[in-house]
Amino acid sequence: MELVILIIHLLLALALIGVVLIQRSEGGALGIGGGSSGGGMSGFLTGRTTANLLTRTTAIIAALFIATSMALAMLAGASRSPAGVVTGEGAGPTTQQSGAPSGQGSGPKKSETGKSDTPVVPEK
Repeated sequence: MELVILIIHLLLALALIGVVLIQRSEGGALGIGGGSSGGGMSGFLTGRTTANLLTRTTAIIAALFIATSMALAMLAGASRSPAGVVTGEGAGPTTQQSGAPSGQGSGPKKSETGKSDTPVVPEK
């Protein structure tokens, strides 16, 4: 399904580029259609109907392009599973080893006699 929409999306992109390049610009720079020269589509339709047709075609192709863009975005987002702190996925271990809150009781453990269990290393 995603591949079909992607192919349609690419075809719409190419069609949109083509239709925009065919339109006559105000400066007449890249426009192929229209104009008073013998080439182009001037023999097929009048300048006014050509402009209306190309404008409508551009709007329709642009709307379809945006629709396929949104469909592809939704399909891409639907295949991902959310992971983060809120959902609890992808986070490291969060259990505390002692019952005391962090910051308290973090020193060496003392035995029943009150002495530390860690050996004392004499200084040199």
